Amino acid sequence: MISLQDQVAVVTGGSRGIGRATVKLLAESGCRVVFSYHTDLPAAQSLEREIAESGGEAIAVGADLRRRAEAEAVIEEAEGRFGRVDVLVANAGIWRVDPVPLEEMTDEEWDETLDLNLKGVFYVVRAALPRMKERRQGRVILVSSTAGQRGEAFHAHYAASKSALIGLTKSLAVEAAATGVLVNCVAPGWVDTDMSAPVLSGPTGDAVFATIPLGRAGRPEEIAGPILFLASPLATFITGEVLNVNGGSVLCG
Repeated sequence: MISLQDQVAVVTGGSRGIGRATVKLLAESGCRVVFSYHTDLPAAQSLEREIAESGGEAIAVGADLRRRAEAEAVIEEAEGRFGRVDVLVANAGIWRVDPVPLEEMTDEEWDETLDLNLKGVFYVVRAALPRMKERRQGRVILVSSTAGQRGEAFHAHYAASKSALIGLTKSLAVEAAATGVLVNCVAPGWVDTDMSAPVLSGPTGDAVFATIPLGRAGRPEEIAGPILFLASPLATFITGEVLNVNGGSVLCG
């Protein structure tokens, strides 16, 4: 097991799906974790209890990351409670199941996706990065998507936001390198979460699985593992990289 004993991690969107699996794995590795949630307080509270019962420590912070003050408050909570942030996992995001051609997409639909998937990441990274640079250590891990690599028809707003995270990763990796802060991202494919369930459990599921060489969707834990790797001492010479975790569905660098 990788050990991150006594490190402090922040995970956005930590109450469900990939975020929840990541919070659990980081806590198992020895991290003290602060995680954000938006509306699902019961899920956040159950995760706090689950980790406490296993001997770990995790603190839930309610936040709408589209609002700068609330996004910054997540980082402030970790800094105030534990004195630092060693690992930031920017995971929170939305994907709407209904397909929308670009010419029919409303301003509100576009803004809803870009505000959380991109601006929310900007807010939390901007709050955490200067302190990491000052301490000359830290890991920033952004959660992108295969949609950001190959596009996604009728979900152009989502694909655009996730592609932007790849560009942000590569830009920040160079900016932060001299200070010892490493910036990487993971790009999951289809993952069996609440967000994707309407597609994966419906009649379109078989068609989706046919595009994946491994023949199935990933599990949230299978994304959390690579995130833990990038946060670990095993990844000290990796920065600016996109780690594809997609069952072979997108074979690109």
